[in-house]
Amino acid sequence: MVTITEIRQGPPVPRFALRPVGAVALAVTGVLLAVSPWYGYHRDELYFRLLGQHHRLGYFDTPPLTPLVARISTALFGDTVAALRVVPALLTGVLVVLVACVARELGGSRTAQILAAAGTATGLFPLVAGHALLTLTLDLPLWTAAILFILRALLRGDGRWWFAAGAVVGVAAYNRQLIVLLLIGVGAGLLLAGPRAVLRDPRLWLGALFALAIAAPNVVYQSTHEWPQLQMAAALKIDEGADNRVTFVPLQLVLVSWPLIPVMVAGWIRLWRDRVTRSAAIAYPLCCALALYSGGRPDYVAGLLLLLFAAGCAPTVEWLTGRHRRRVLVVAAVALGALNNVVFALPVIPAASLRGTPVALANEVARESVGWPGFAAQVAAVVRALPARDRARAVLLASNYGEAGALDRWAGTYDLPPVHSPHNELYWWGPPPETARVAVVVGAPSSFLTGRFARCDRTASIDGMAGEEQGVPVTVCRDPVTSWTALWPELRHYS
Repeated sequence: MVTITEIRQGPPVPRFALRPVGAVALAVTGVLLAVSPWYGYHRDELYFRLLGQHHRLGYFDTPPLTPLVARISTALFGDTVAALRVVPALLTGVLVVLVACVARELGGSRTAQILAAAGTATGLFPLVAGHALLTLTLDLPLWTAAILFILRALLRGDGRWWFAAGAVVGVAAYNRQLIVLLLIGVGAGLLLAGPRAVLRDPRLWLGALFALAIAAPNVVYQSTHEWPQLQMAAALKIDEGADNRVTFVPLQLVLVSWPLIPVMVAGWIRLWRDRVTRSAAIAYPLCCALALYSGGRPDYVAGLLLLLFAAGCAPTVEWLTGRHRRRVLVVAAVALGALNNVVFALPVIPAASLRGTPVALANEVARESVGWPGFAAQVAAVVRALPARDRARAVLLASNYGEAGALDRWAGTYDLPPVHSPHNELYWWGPPPETARVAVVVGAPSSFLTGRFARCDRTASIDGMAGEEQGVPVTVCRDPVTSWTALWPELRHYS
């Protein structure tokens, strides 16, 4: 059995700065709750809301945890955008506390913990993930909790923390399987740089088995459904891989807060210099390399960026000791980052003015959160214009899950016909009934529809959107040339 003396002998862990860190956590939670109704649903929120109505152990393009949160949120707080954003706001407060705990575990004093809390609460991606219900929303606190428990197992030499880490990893697998990246990174770091004595601790392997046991139902779902997450990853690599590789490195510089990049650099150096934590320093570039190779998004390693920031807070505070000008410089960096990140991450620019701004260009969550009620109203106007006979046998055919989620959300408001979509998980929900002879098709180009219906007439173009739905066609198609069952596989697409 590995003992604490084999791993670390050093100063005791500093006291936790409960009141100031708690105040920062409460403040950011309050701000996020206050602005939660601003703008509107993000397309992913509309999708998760829709998936939550059909809860399963897994879906083709996402594990079940975030849709389950959407279902519980609407059940408890109502079917509104603000209701979906209660949990993200609360989790951001939890994230602030967890990052401060990581800073403390790495020797951060009260001041360092406050710096960690303040930088996280005003960070770009923590604010983005706190304002909307995204898979990233749950990923950030889950990754940070796993990192905290791994550090406690390493730094305190207490193998019992491997069970806590295993529990968090098992739960995180129900949100995104990306948590495996963290395990690969830290595991490779331990093999390369040690301390290898940890690998002989049976509690490490029992913790891994505990994680696997918790994640087992999701793993069974994947294996019995031909590993849909791997199929989806391959589709994303084709669809977005090249763009993600181009933006990966630049976005690493801004995901937390660009004025605080020196703090993250100091954090990586601090982790590298300590043999006990060197594996965590190795994990970051290794996970970045894996994400780049697979064409993954820059936010896939956001949890490790928060680790680097937390690790850098203690050396930064030491650098400030007795130097007033340096303290002013760090405070100014936090304030500048906060100002920049609030503008780019939160809905402070009026929705009507968002399109075409740098915020809309840089923040996909913002631009895809504007205009969905108007989108549904415009599609409803096309439906109302149909002759009564056509309305009775009509369905809505949405080209992507955002459109489908919006049309489902306001179906009752506008008395819309059933919504179908061949996109991602929604494809597996099946085609329209054979009695449907009229399809109001949203988003599909005429070249895609030609030859599949006896007649298609473009009747409208969507307006008032800040994102990719601006200008998409609304087409009325009549009489599929074959059965819907035969046509459906031709329409399927993953992205």
